[in-house]
Amino acid sequence: MTNRRTFVRKGLGVFAALSLPVIPTKASPSSKYKPKLGVAGYSFVNFNLDDSLKMMKRMQIHYLCIKDFHLPLKSTEAEIAAFHKKLADADVKGYAVGPLYMTKSLEEIDNAFEYAKRVGVDLIIGIPRKEDLAYISGKADEYGIRYAIHNHGPEDKLYPNSTVIYDLIKNLSPKMGICFDMGHNARDGHDSVKDLKRYSTRIFDIHLKNITESAGTGKTTELSRGVIDIPAFVKVLKSVQYPGVCSLEFEKDMNDPLAGIAESAGYFRGVVDAICQ
Repeated sequence: MTNRRTFVRKGLGVFAALSLPVIPTKASPSSKYKPKLGVAGYSFVNFNLDDSLKMMKRMQIHYLCIKDFHLPLKSTEAEIAAFHKKLADADVKGYAVGPLYMTKSLEEIDNAFEYAKRVGVDLIIGIPRKEDLAYISGKADEYGIRYAIHNHGPEDKLYPNSTVIYDLIKNLSPKMGICFDMGHNARDGHDSVKDLKRYSTRIFDIHLKNITESAGTGKTTELSRGVIDIPAFVKVLKSVQYPGVCSLEFEKDMNDPLAGIAESAGYFRGVVDAICQ
């Protein structure tokens, strides 16, 4: 029979247990996941760096894939330092360079790796010749800089979709990967949600966009208005814990892209907030 003393002792034991700090078990990595949102520099092809950064600041976007029209390949150390200061003043990080075309000579590849090293990024977005991929793989290992090949849809005879790229680089250095343009991938008749999951370990960068139809005639549109299922895409980002940047690339109105990018950014953030809680 339980007497009063035993009851009190048991009660104190329960209270003490409840008072102890909770030592969390290893949390599911997906529970705190939230993808990084950026802008692909090509979206600002008609704007100088200052105006581009003003737009990014208004949208509170903090990652930029650097295009060479904003920071030329032959930039001096002083010019690169001034460039980074402008980015820092706008609370923006330049996380990669490219896309850079390397379809003429090995010298273009050498120059690209030297450029990335001087700029201080660990990722090059490139469009190389297929016969140079082994050479690039060696350079990636030598420099410790990743190289992601960009797919450009059905008009691109080299890299129309992510499957073509993956098959070419799967046996090369793990520093060889894909800049996954989800819109162009879908324009070439591929399922971008499934391909994100299928090739996630080799996807180093994402050009975030939607398209009007899954065909060569499809055009870039605001993220919420196209045929790609963006909530499903975000669910895969979360499930694979994609660590890179999702950079909005808006080609619908390149003379006045702010409204379209802002709408897409707001929609993406809303979907992320709903899914990545």
